[in-house]
Amino acid sequence: MNAIQLQQAVTISLTKQVQETAQAQAATMLEDFAKTQQNIQAAQAGHPTLGKVLDVKI
Repeated sequence: MNAIQLQQAVTISLTKQVQETAQAQAATMLEDFAKTQQNIQAAQAGHPTLGKVLDVKI
């Protein structure tokens, strides 16, 4: 294996590792987002009129 082939092999390996890391981070981010959305919905369930009714006095 010459130097150019070695460099290409290392580059491909690093690219794969970066791609796998990015995919894992994206999956974690989506899971966390889904959990956060569920928590928000659960919190709003305790206040069914939260943000829907305004009391205004002039």
